[in-house]
Amino acid sequence: MSAARDYGLDDDYVWPRPPEGGWLADDLDELPNLPPHTELIDGSLVFVSPQTNFHMRTVSLLDRVLCEQAPDDLEVYREFTVTLNDRNRPEPDVLVARAGADLGPKQTRLLHDDVILAAEVVSEDSVDRDRETKPRKYARAGITHFWRIEQNDGLPVVYVYELDEATRTYVPTGIFHNRLKLTVPFPIDVDLTAVNRRR
Repeated sequence: MSAARDYGLDDDYVWPRPPEGGWLADDLDELPNLPPHTELIDGSLVFVSPQTNFHMRTVSLLDRVLCEQAPDDLEVYREFTVTLNDRNRPEPDVLVARAGADLGPKQTRLLHDDVILAAEVVSEDSVDRDRETKPRKYARAGITHFWRIEQNDGLPVVYVYELDEATRTYVPTGIFHNRLKLTVPFPIDVDLTAVNRRR
């Protein structure tokens, strides 16, 4: 099977050639037939593999609980891109942004200044991006809170980080098994074992 067909395209699909210097954040809205959830990292298009059951359930759990617990001045987004700069437009699995960042139904991305939390559920094909590349870029862009979620025996383990403003790097503030309970960026209480429960 061809790479094009892997992404639901015809075998004769011609992948777009990148311009000199790479793609820009605005290009994601203009390029035809991009696979869903395409990200831009350092001017290169990144295509994601099909998500696992664990990934889907974890993202759904965090999305649901954060929507229930977030205060009215914050909005929760699922798999929505964030423009960090001209050459980087990643798509966190879950993010929290200021309510005023919602510009209407045709909006395709958020700006980094509006995002207060980015969360990434690590997949086999995203280990390096989620553990190293994206956290470094989120921190440099000034996103205050970052969560990395890994799988351990079928359950999520949440690694929580907070931005050190002086160095623009993340500092670990906790590792959470079974239950995620935090006071920032707002009071949060998530039963992580619920990831395997049917609603």
